[in-house]
Amino acid sequence: MRLKIPMPFSFVLGQQKKLRKKILKAIPSIPLPLAEPTRKKKARTVRPRLQEVTGFGTNPGHLRMLEYVPPKARKGAPLVVVLHGCLQTADDFDKGSGWSALARKDGFVLLYPEQRKSNNPNLCFNWFRPSAVARDRGELMSVRQMIDNACDRHHADRSRIYVQGLSAGGAMASALLATYPELFAAGQIVAGLPFGAARDAMSALSVMNSGVNRSSREWGDLVRAVSPEIKKRPLVSIWHGTADRVVTVANARATLAQWLDLYGLDEDAGKKVMIDGHAAKVWHDEGGKPLIEFCLFDGLGHGLPVVAKRATASAESMPFMLEGALSAPRHLSRTFMAVR
Repeated sequence: MRLKIPMPFSFVLGQQKKLRKKILKAIPSIPLPLAEPTRKKKARTVRPRLQEVTGFGTNPGHLRMLEYVPPKARKGAPLVVVLHGCLQTADDFDKGSGWSALARKDGFVLLYPEQRKSNNPNLCFNWFRPSAVARDRGELMSVRQMIDNACDRHHADRSRIYVQGLSAGGAMASALLATYPELFAAGQIVAGLPFGAARDAMSALSVMNSGVNRSSREWGDLVRAVSPEIKKRPLVSIWHGTADRVVTVANARATLAQWLDLYGLDEDAGKKVMIDGHAAKVWHDEGGKPLIEFCLFDGLGHGLPVVAKRATASAESMPFMLEGALSAPRHLSRTFMAVR
């Protein structure tokens, strides 16, 4: 009979270690790649396209000033002032209108005055308040100060300042052109109202809905009261849709009557032209320079005509932007800004 002597546990462990060493020597060593330390990705900060400017003046109208200065902007670049409508912000208007894309392409400076809710809960410019649109007072003076500030800082060409306004912004553009005609080379009033059409909020609603009955002379006198001597005659373009249910088309005809009387032009002297397939009329001075453009678009509602964007999942629908083949910003930048 053979006796089995149990092996100590330490002896078994020693034998396993020796066996492991032999196996490791027999296997060629393969260098393993070192793992790179994980780096925390920095959150990408997206800089807003429009930049706010403060300290541009006394700002009696308590408005905000925003601007876009493209990399291509050079000394002597034009300046375009854009006035949004009610229920809109400058940023929304810029995204929907495509103005900054045009500025980036052509190298001009964009200025966006913006209304505050503390001034008007619907973000409308107060075009109907005489104190807001008087020379060197209120909101009108704030916009004037913004223009001076932008021209000084960016060395913009003061002979090439343009203004576009929609709805309440269009009425504000009318007030700027009437009060400071020497300041602008051209202005585009889209779905807006003539200068002096209302004197308070109640009369403003009435005028928007049905217009007001005045003679051409009376409309012209409203401008002559604030600008008795007009040394420079800006080109005025009036755009309106016949299907506008917010601001009646009668206001476009009144705006036309105001500027025809002011410039001493006969309504029958207008020449028919086509704008992207739509009929319009243009009046010229003795030298052939265009002074007034009148565009009524059949079936167009209340808003700014802009070129239709490509449908994408992230496409944002902006209020009062009428997408189609017609573009008011493109027409202003390509047509009026080419007139020196």
